[in-house]
Amino acid sequence: MEGLNGALPPGSIPPRAQALARLTAQEWDLAVIGGGITGAGVAQQAAAQGWRVLLVEQRDFAWGTSSRSSKLVHGGLRYLKEGDLKTTLHSVRERNRLLQEAPGLVEPQSFLFADCAGRKPGRWLMQTGLALYDLMAGQRSHFHADLATTQMLAPGLAPPGLRGALVFQDAKTDDARLVLRVLQEARRLGATTLNYMAASGLRLEQGRVAGLELQDALEGQRYTVRARCVVNATGAWADRLRTGTGARPLLRPLRGSHLVVPFWRLPVAQSISFMHPQDGRPVFLYPWEGATLIGTTDLDHREPLDAEARITAAEVDYLLDAVNDQFPATHLRPADVVACYAGVRPVLDDGQKDASKATRDHVVRDEAGLITLTGGKLTTFRLMAQDALALAAPHVGQPFARSDAPLFTPASPLDPRWSPAVRQRLQARYGSLAANLCASANSDDLECIPGTQTLWIELPLAARHEAVEHLDDLLLRRTRLGILLAQGALEHLPRIRALCAPHLGWSDARWEAEIARYRELIHTHYQLPDSRRIGL
Repeated sequence: MEGLNGALPPGSIPPRAQALARLTAQEWDLAVIGGGITGAGVAQQAAAQGWRVLLVEQRDFAWGTSSRSSKLVHGGLRYLKEGDLKTTLHSVRERNRLLQEAPGLVEPQSFLFADCAGRKPGRWLMQTGLALYDLMAGQRSHFHADLATTQMLAPGLAPPGLRGALVFQDAKTDDARLVLRVLQEARRLGATTLNYMAASGLRLEQGRVAGLELQDALEGQRYTVRARCVVNATGAWADRLRTGTGARPLLRPLRGSHLVVPFWRLPVAQSISFMHPQDGRPVFLYPWEGATLIGTTDLDHREPLDAEARITAAEVDYLLDAVNDQFPATHLRPADVVACYAGVRPVLDDGQKDASKATRDHVVRDEAGLITLTGGKLTTFRLMAQDALALAAPHVGQPFARSDAPLFTPASPLDPRWSPAVRQRLQARYGSLAANLCASANSDDLECIPGTQTLWIELPLAARHEAVEHLDDLLLRRTRLGILLAQGALEHLPRIRALCAPHLGWSDARWEAEIARYRELIHTHYQLPDSRRIGL
């Protein structure tokens, strides 16, 4: 099987026509609505039980929250402050599992929390929390650094009253690629996955859910699908589907916004974590994919959910003020920002006035055969999926047993002549498919795109094998070039087009339409608001 042109190995995404032909050909044991990390986890765990699984996503895989998160696979240290020990314990254990099972995709990240005189939470309270954090993880990773060591670990860090720091370990990931890797495992186990397939309604029989009404967002074709059980894993959109069963709303959508700056402009080896001097909310910045990522805000999102979220001018100022408080000599300005992005979190409405204190636990409900799974965190997606499937099993008529079996099949070996960094990156992203997909790679394919850690080969691989239907699928989710490079990587479009055109089959007119669509999307949603571009 040749990498870019040969037959598709198990786990690859088959041609769309093949998946469409399966929709009405059988009754599915489980239909999953939502192609983010929650839905991907449900599909993978259900397929591992031998169930016949269909997953549909109204836009692109990982289009929503799962490509716009803080990209941290963390144990939820902040939730200790709220007394949420269960969420922290589960998160720590799942973080360690993912570090072990998905090396290179989920990576260790050292965090540094500045200890400043007169600032909360203070050294001893923070150290107590970290001791409990390490106890839950079964390890000791934290230590206190004196002022000299702190300045060596984080040059330029100089908030008022700095007297040292606490250093601890957590993890980071490429969130969209994690979703795609979990979906790959689901397909390898027999699941069918379709992006751009909207669930327009529930199919009811005798008062219970018995399937779905679907509409192909690309061609407009409608389908009626029979399913023994349906899982609503649509994240912030979950309440919308639940109205079909007469259920009351559960969610409080919260917007989290982030800035991306070139690594040379804010070079950090550690993740710098701290409380914002304005309101005491946690803020962080850390090295990610060759850039520096700054986040996050936590605000009630009152805009329509079908419109892409975008950062506000006030959020830009809030994040820049936080960085400049910690690194006063840096003088970070709007002109330094390469990109920004915002996502909407499906947070449970528990009545908290302060958005940042709202619970991050998940909820699972059985409402007439519609299993709603929402809330929660990226880190705990496997446990969330198992909770949903335990409720789904009686409807499916199949046994369900909670399992600690590995999520991922081992990555296949690659050409030993390639550099370790290249091999690890490709194995991390394509797992057991890596050898087949990359068999025909040459030296040019394995070079990094300037200013990023992305390899040129990742573009044609995505175009050929990963259900790319629009240019933003390719540049914002299959790769992250749209938020890593200035102006969404538009300057690289000629080479990107040359690499991907043979695999996408788009006409010249289609390419021009896609470029215009992408240019507008980048300008409106991934660049600074207009009021912050003036006089940069």
